Amino acid sequence: MHTELSWDAPRGGMEASCRQALCLGLPAIAFTDHADFDGGGWPDHRPLDVAAYHRQIERCRQLFPGLRILSGIELGHPHRFPAETAAVLAAGPLDRVLGSAHCVERQGRLADISLPGLLSAGSAEVFRDYLAEVLDLVRSPVPFSVLAHLDYPKRYWPRSQLAFREQDYEEEYRAVLREAAGRGLTLELNTTRGGGMDRLCPGPTVLRWWVEAGGRSLSFGSDAHEPTMIARGFELASQVAEAAGFHPSPDPTGFWLR
Repeated sequence: MHTELSWDAPRGGMEASCRQALCLGLPAIAFTDHADFDGGGWPDHRPLDVAAYHRQIERCRQLFPGLRILSGIELGHPHRFPAETAAVLAAGPLDRVLGSAHCVERQGRLADISLPGLLSAGSAEVFRDYLAEVLDLVRSPVPFSVLAHLDYPKRYWPRSQLAFREQDYEEEYRAVLREAAGRGLTLELNTTRGGGMDRLCPGPTVLRWWVEAGGRSLSFGSDAHEPTMIARGFELASQVAEAAGFHPSPDPTGFWLR
């Protein structure tokens, strides 16, 4: 999940999130705040204060000794910002490093998929461009271990205008999944804060392709941006993961494996 240190999560208090995790009976929580080096057109974007992030992690570890608190980072388009990425990774130890894409390039600039109207015009082209961006990320030498929210545009898809079918982009999906499996990455099963089957990133069809590509592991993420959303959708994610042949690790912070 994200905390108030992420530019888009002003209500994501880390201490409150730890208290919520304990209330839910969770044995562990991972804070993977956004390290986005380009706001993709959103005016309120700001870079991550990495030093403040590490201070908060250590403070919460002292406040909540009964909760395993993992440090982490979600690198946004790190293949485009190698120097900035290296600086973030060198700033302190991290238990989880996620690689992600949120944008496509338009007129020489990055544009976040969530910008109003971006997907309503030429949605299929935008989605293919997005998966091409993810493929570039996976093929890059950037050191990360988890590929986050593979089909992020699903969240903003104009379903009233155009049905979303993974099969329409099968070739592009499979290219990313082959590269990710070959690199030994873990695929994140992102629940979009409990948005249901349509908001799982990815859903059952793409998970089957992940297995066929040789993918061996899954990471669960609610992508919560505030404490009340922690672990939302995990029951559904567990069912989908088990149906695809994945099983939980004895370690509560471990990945689900095949």
